[in-house]
Amino acid sequence: MQSLTNRSENVNRSPMTFAERIYIPEIAKGMAITLKHFFKKKVTVSYPDETRPFSPVFRGLHVLNRDEEGRERCTACGLCAVACPAEAITMEAAERLPGEENLYREEKYAAKYEINMLRCIFCGLCEEACPKDAIYLSETVTPSDYARKKFIYTKEDLLIPNPVTEPEAYKEALGKNQPTTAGSLK
Repeated sequence: MQSLTNRSENVNRSPMTFAERIYIPEIAKGMAITLKHFFKKKVTVSYPDETRPFSPVFRGLHVLNRDEEGRERCTACGLCAVACPAEAITMEAAERLPGEENLYREEKYAAKYEINMLRCIFCGLCEEACPKDAIYLSETVTPSDYARKKFIYTKEDLLIPNPVTEPEAYKEALGKNQPTTAGSLK
């Protein structure tokens, strides 16, 4: 019978020699491999004493951004919620009242903004969809917990510190994630 592929090999069915029957050469080969790996550098990282370097494109916890005057950037347009494939983002819009110009940039703002981190797949589409650079994924690793309710982050949990009242905390929270579009610098 003809084989379907040319990858078939004939099996050697001749009786084993004495050296093959006592397996000494094969045991020596296995021990050589073991000794070779024994003296290599360890791959394991001793976390929390050491932290492994993350990729430059690592996506961590979400952060709601503020402008330089401390006002919230989010205008509750809903593009991040629409772009989210896991439907992890929910928001409710509200109108800015007179006297709240120092709190919100635009006339409309997000009165309620929640992200369900158990549903989030950290794809970054919310960050790309936002026209105001109001949301970005920081370099912070998501903390673990046992309670499911602690993974639903509200607007207060996500909002970055105010740069006017807390400049050091604001710069630390920004990290390497600076505004990227020219329209966001206005």
